[in-house]
Amino acid sequence: MPVPFCRYFVRSFFIKLFSIFILLYAALVHSAYAQTGHKTLLILGDSLSAGYGLQVEQSWAHLLAQDWKQEFPNRKIVNASISGDTTSGGLNRLNKLLEQHQPDWVLIELGGNDGLRGFQLPVIKQNLIQLVQLTQQNGAEPILAEIKIPPNYGQRYVSLFIQQYHEIAEEFKLDLIPFFIESVATEPELMQNDGIHPNAKAQPQIKDYMKSQLDKAITAE
Repeated sequence: MPVPFCRYFVRSFFIKLFSIFILLYAALVHSAYAQTGHKTLLILGDSLSAGYGLQVEQSWAHLLAQDWKQEFPNRKIVNASISGDTTSGGLNRLNKLLEQHQPDWVLIELGGNDGLRGFQLPVIKQNLIQLVQLTQQNGAEPILAEIKIPPNYGQRYVSLFIQQYHEIAEEFKLDLIPFFIESVATEPELMQNDGIHPNAKAQPQIKDYMKSQLDKAITAE
């Protein structure tokens, strides 16, 4: 028998009402997650952030992640740093990392190995710019770490190398973190035998410095 019009109308009304309820509930859940969900910092760096010569648990990035876990439970760190990495290597990896982790911020700590190998400055700068742009295109906020190299590469090269970080930060209005191991690099007891990489004793000091710098960059948004 055909369904009476009144019953059909009532059933149709409640189906529509239920659908609207489901949509509203989904929107509320999404809004709540957006407010309380995790915020992710992706570290794209080299040996200085990867903890070269150390146990993972000793590195400044791991120590900072532990601090944030206690103080800011909604923040997490993905450390994608690789010892020996260059700006071009980071550029080759970044797109996949962005898709995989969907970070809110990306700390770009690269260029040291480029400089130590004497790569051409325009190439280094262009790679850094592309790292910044790719990060922004994927909806994340880039944070740039200034890098310095030893003076034996020539004063002009070293000066221009450092200057490019400031130029990029100014052009894209980025937070620029001053060279983060500078305070320990001149202390032999805080450096490994190669004189380039901080040792385990230096990592808590570096962590405290990076925590301060990153907190300012993040809360300034």
